[in-house]
Amino acid sequence: MNQVPRGYRAVVTDPAADAGSVLTIDLGAIRENYRRLKARLGGTRCAGVVKADGYGLGADRVARALMQEGCDTFFVAHVGEGIALRAAIGTGPAIYVLNGLPPGSEADAVAAGLTAVLNSAEQLAAWREAAKAAGHSLPAAIQVDSGMSRLGMSPREVEAVAADPEALEGIDLRLVMSHLACADEPGHPANEAQRIEFDRLRAMLPAAPASLANSSGIFLGESYHHQLARPGAALYGINPTPRQENPMLPVIRLQSRVIQTRTVEKGAGIGYGHTATAEGVQRLATISLGYADGWHRCAASAARFDGIELPFVGRVSMDSIILDISALPEGRLRPGDLVDLIDADQTIDDVAGSYGTIAYEVLTSLGHRFHRIHVGA
Repeated sequence: MNQVPRGYRAVVTDPAADAGSVLTIDLGAIRENYRRLKARLGGTRCAGVVKADGYGLGADRVARALMQEGCDTFFVAHVGEGIALRAAIGTGPAIYVLNGLPPGSEADAVAAGLTAVLNSAEQLAAWREAAKAAGHSLPAAIQVDSGMSRLGMSPREVEAVAADPEALEGIDLRLVMSHLACADEPGHPANEAQRIEFDRLRAMLPAAPASLANSSGIFLGESYHHQLARPGAALYGINPTPRQENPMLPVIRLQSRVIQTRTVEKGAGIGYGHTATAEGVQRLATISLGYADGWHRCAASAARFDGIELPFVGRVSMDSIILDISALPEGRLRPGDLVDLIDADQTIDDVAGSYGTIAYEVLTSLGHRFHRIHVGA
C-alpha cells in the first residue's frame, strides 16, 4: 500500500480525473471477438494469446474474460509472464511459453505448471532433464520452423528427434506447432508452402494436436486450422484481414486530457523546432500525451472532439501534443476535457497506418501512465 508522507493527509480522489490520459478497455468486446473467431473455426479449439500483458491491456483481466467464454489454453512469451498469469487465473488452464525456457528457468516453470514450447534441441534436452528431476513427465509443445526462420526446430533437428527413440523420454507432447510469416497476405505463396512443410515435419513426430493458425491464419481457410488456433491481435480488435473490412469489434478507446488552450497570431512558431508556423490566427490546445506514453514522435495523426477532427500541429513532445482546435466553436473545448485519439471512428489500425507502422506496435506501446478502465467484464 502506498503511504502518505508525514505532514500530508490522504485524500480520496478520482484516479481518472487525476490522469493525463484514459484508456478504456472493453472486455465484452474481447469476449465477442473470441466468439466470432470460434464460429469461424467450427470444431477447432481456440486459445488466447496474452503475451506482453495481454498486448498491454492486462493479461489477467483478458484471460479471465476469455475463460468465461470457455477458453482453457493461453500463450505467453516469457516464463515470468506465465508465472504471473498462473497466479492470476489458477491451476486449471494450460499456459504455454512461446519463447521456450531460458537456461536455469526450468524449475520455476515446473513449479508454476507451465507448458514449455520447445524450439531447439537444447531446450528439449533441458526439459527432459527437468522431467527427470521432477520424477514425472512434463507437458510440452514442439515448435518446428516451417519457413519463418525465427523460432522452432529446423528440419534437421526434427529428423534427429524422430530418429532417436529416447529424445522425448519424460516429455508429454501436447502440441506440435509452427507460425505463419505472411498470413496477413492471403495470396502470398509462403502461406501454402509453410502449411505443406508444417504437415511434413509434424508427420515425423508422435501424433499430437497441431497448431499453425494465428489471427490472420484463421481467415486463410479450414486447411490452416488444424486442432488449435492461436489468435492474439484479432482478440484485441486489430484487423486480421488488412485492406478488407475488419470482422472484429474495436476494444479500446484512448482519450487524452486538455491541459491548456490558447490563441496565437499569424507567424507564431508552434512546438519544438518551430516545425509548424501559424498561417493565420489559430486556436490551439495542448493535450497530456506524448512519446513517453508510447505515442511516437513521427505520428502524423489527429484527435477528435464532438466528432470534429483536430489535427496535430508541430512535433510530438515527451508529455504533450498541440492540436489545432480552430474548427470548434470558441470556448467549446476547455482544460480538463478529454479528446479521443483511438475509438470506433479512428481505429487503432487507422492510427498505425497514419505513420507507417502496424497496429500491434501501437497497441503494445501504449504506456503505463494511462488510467486504465476495464468495462464489460
